[in-house]
Amino acid sequence: MTDPRASAAQSAPDRPLSEPLVRVADDGAVRILTLNRPAQLNSFTAAMHGELRAALDSVAADGGVRALVITGAGRGFCAGQDLADPDMNAGADGAPDVGAVIERQYRPLANCIADLPVPVIAAVNGVAAGAGANFALGCDLVIAARSASFIQAFSRIGLIPDCGGSWLLPRLVGRARALGLAMTGDKLPAEQAERMGLIWQCVDDALLMDSALSLARRLAAMPTRALAQTRRAFDAASRLDYDGALALEARLQGELGRQADFAEGVAAFLAKRAPSFRDR
Repeated sequence: MTDPRASAAQSAPDRPLSEPLVRVADDGAVRILTLNRPAQLNSFTAAMHGELRAALDSVAADGGVRALVITGAGRGFCAGQDLADPDMNAGADGAPDVGAVIERQYRPLANCIADLPVPVIAAVNGVAAGAGANFALGCDLVIAARSASFIQAFSRIGLIPDCGGSWLLPRLVGRARALGLAMTGDKLPAEQAERMGLIWQCVDDALLMDSALSLARRLAAMPTRALAQTRRAFDAASRLDYDGALALEARLQGELGRQADFAEGVAAFLAKRAPSFRDR
């Protein structure tokens, strides 16, 4: 859920009071969300969850957004749950009810990312720990700065991987590596994460946002609905047998084949011109 270090600076002001906990910006058809608690390594609070969910709902509702980039302010991407947040002590007996926090905050967040109608890129600019790491891994593509790292910090405080980590990690790197990462809680440098297939790409620190935005602009010009359905097909196929996956492919292809983007793609291919996709 968290890197215990995330709460170390919680008494210090992390940003001017007038600033949002999630900054929102647009680059053409690309929406950029920046987690904005830099003094706390952008660790999650109930308030930040609220702003993040609202920003993600806005992405889903805005037909002009065709790709999303999520990053963190300052020197970290996200250190997971802020253990000092009052939301952690919301149990009936005053003791932490971690399961309730998962149900209230992290399960809806992970499902929201998985259901977004646009491709999602995590631009990991520093430490991504606990739920922060798995929040990033739940995005469609992860680009990390060379100095970034991923830490499954849960075992350090007697918990298991959450925010989708128990599902994501074995599928990304296999059972042996997933267990190794989760049980040891060791820091995994971005270059090693790329080599083992945990993330899409590791780039020099100075190139992180340029690389993420370049990829996002490229995806934004592609058939957005087909990209989102590709995610859906891959995730669903992991729970199906082979014939079930073939049936799902037929159903999704049937739906996409009736969309304007398919007709435009075929027409552009036959005319040897660049396509102009519009569906979302």
